[in-house]
Amino acid sequence: MNKVCVIGLGYVGLPTASLLASKGLTVHGVDSNPQIVNTIQSGKVHIVEPELDILVKSAVNSGNLVVDLEPAPSDVFILAVPTPFQASHIPDISYVEAATHAIAPYLQPQNLVILESTSPVGTTEQIYQWLKQLRPELWEGEALLHIAHCPERVLPGQILKELVTNDRIIGGIDPASTQQAAMFYSRFVSGEIICTDANTAELAKLTENSFRDVNIAFANELSFICDHLNINVWEMIKLANRHPRVDILQPGPGVGGHCIAVDPWFIVASAPKQARLIRMAREVNDSKPSHVVQRIQEKADRFKAPVIACLGLSYKANIDDVRESPAISIVQELSQNQIGELLVVEPHLDTLPPSLEVLPNLQFTNLVTALEKSDIIVLLVDHRIFKGVDQDSLKEKIVIDTRGIWR
Repeated sequence: MNKVCVIGLGYVGLPTASLLASKGLTVHGVDSNPQIVNTIQSGKVHIVEPELDILVKSAVNSGNLVVDLEPAPSDVFILAVPTPFQASHIPDISYVEAATHAIAPYLQPQNLVILESTSPVGTTEQIYQWLKQLRPELWEGEALLHIAHCPERVLPGQILKELVTNDRIIGGIDPASTQQAAMFYSRFVSGEIICTDANTAELAKLTENSFRDVNIAFANELSFICDHLNINVWEMIKLANRHPRVDILQPGPGVGGHCIAVDPWFIVASAPKQARLIRMAREVNDSKPSHVVQRIQEKADRFKAPVIACLGLSYKANIDDVRESPAISIVQELSQNQIGELLVVEPHLDTLPPSLEVLPNLQFTNLVTALEKSDIIVLLVDHRIFKGVDQDSLKEKIVIDTRGIWR
């Protein structure tokens, strides 16, 4: 298992490919976006992650990492492609299907196919069914192809560290597949490797993120209650957390990212009658951006032509990732409702995301300008730079702090 083909060079695929290359494996990275391929071929990166640029440059220069638009024969194939949802929150595994079709012609007996993408229960088994149809000869006589699921569990900002140190759950379509995948990950993972079956591995990852989503929903629901009762939610939670067995999370403007805002819907889709609490938590968190917009509208009504500073666009602090970001939703709704002139600040981006570029009454600017010119300041992301703002300079402004960093 010295040759590895990684399909999808995004936030998980590229760090994984470059890490494996740094361990001496021959890695063939694949992405359908020519611009991404060209960027990596030149030894550069298209995403922001600490030390990733150094690792990619080293991997490319060593010759251990080669990238292309098409797969190549390998011993191990890792699928790290997006798994979004469609309308009505129906899981979309079309990228997984496309990746499976792409690698099918290159598969050989005893190859190992690993799905790392967070997926609905049954997706790994579906890959098995697709490949049986595409390459039936690989199953003549005995199972000669190994297929397993090993969900990524990394935190943006610490990906390169956690790819190595985190425990990994591995579930194969059969015991032999599980064993092969465990042997492969043991070559570069220092955390514990826990073996199970594919369906259990898929649900375990979905459960991890759903657990966090439900707990965030509790905090966000408390913020609704506190707004209604005119109580400071931050102070109230701080007091409640003085109980030795209570640890309430902090509310925010909603929930974003490629995992927590998406994965619970995969469980709901698999068991809609049983996943009542998980569905309700998703609905609470999805409703939070509109609640924030309503609060801004109430303050904006005091002005004839309010200037509103929106601080932060990423889905969490100190990163550039805007996937499923509630801040994006809030800015979009403010613009669409024509609630004043918007000054948008995101220190981790050089330009506005495409979804915001076409919106009216919106200007991408820096923090100093936004603070100086605005009537209303809306803190949407608790970036480190925002925490350093002199709060005395905010006394003449209306401040809506959705993260509680200026309380």
